[in-house]
Amino acid sequence: MTKGITMATAKAVAAGNSCRQEDVIATANLSRKAVSDMLMACKQASFHPEVSEDVRARALRYGTECTLSYLDLLEHVLVVLQKPTPELKHQLAALSKRVAGAVTELIQAAEAMKGTEWVDPEDPTVIAETELLGAAASIEAAAKKLEQLKPRAKPKQADETLDFEEQILEAAKSIAAATSALVKSASAAQRELVAQGKVGSIPANAADDGQWSQGLISAARMVAAATSSLCEAANASVQGHASEEKLISSAKQVAASTAQLLVACKVKADQDSEAMRRLQAAGNAVKRASDNLVRAAQKAAFGKADDDDVVVKTKFVGGIAQIIAAQEEMLKKERELEEARKKLAQIRQQQYKFLPTELREDEG
Repeated sequence: MTKGITMATAKAVAAGNSCRQEDVIATANLSRKAVSDMLMACKQASFHPEVSEDVRARALRYGTECTLSYLDLLEHVLVVLQKPTPELKHQLAALSKRVAGAVTELIQAAEAMKGTEWVDPEDPTVIAETELLGAAASIEAAAKKLEQLKPRAKPKQADETLDFEEQILEAAKSIAAATSALVKSASAAQRELVAQGKVGSIPANAADDGQWSQGLISAARMVAAATSSLCEAANASVQGHASEEKLISSAKQVAASTAQLLVACKVKADQDSEAMRRLQAAGNAVKRASDNLVRAAQKAAFGKADDDDVVVKTKFVGGIAQIIAAQEEMLKKERELEEARKKLAQIRQQQYKFLPTELREDEG
């Protein structure tokens, strides 16, 4: 509301000091729009039904005062153009201060209008909370897809009494529920920090808060992406289109991204606060659910390996060929394993470059 009039004031003072015709014309064009926009915004905000009479009167008063002070400044610029003496130019600063004073009062009236519920959408902490809530929503959407795979009359615990497919589904559902609770707890912890004034309220810390918020956003996105990948892997596994190894890898990635989210929240948080205790409990729940899924998948993978009977050829030549073939396969798998490890290291190295400082230290 006041940015335009502030900029126009600076332009008017500059035009008065330079006495150049092009500067004066540019100031005149800018002034019309700045004053018009300011008065319109002031009027619309003042007559909002939730604005009190006292605040409305203040806003209208200082809106008028701001306009009149700016008109005085423009009239003085005209005087300076007709008689450009140092004394007249010196008075430009005093007139611009009058405009600035009225602008300050108008801003304070606007602050009183917005109430406690209003937030700045460009505030890094507000962006972080929005991302956290968005991550929670995406996790819940993935969890709903899992529920549609095999609906049950009542929830079951993932244990040995269920067959493999049921264990995978129940464990994946537990992880989705736990990560959803985790991200919501992170959002609560973030709001608590803002309420305590540790982030978002001190202008001097704006850059630091922005970096912290970016760390929180990155961690929340990683949790949401890892959970989504896990749900897809569980779905594919139940339908016979994915390996147990993919499930294990997906579950471990959920656990790793969860740990990063916890680190990002703990950077500025009070470890003894209620929000942080809930966040830690939610993180522990994700870890337990991930471990359950890894155990179930590993058990299935080992069981499948035990079921594969090897038929040993009795003839000497055939037996030698069989040994050579087995060794060849083993060497091939070892080479593939080494290549996969190198590829994973390269991926992590590339991702490491984009991580915020707090998460880099944790990765190291």
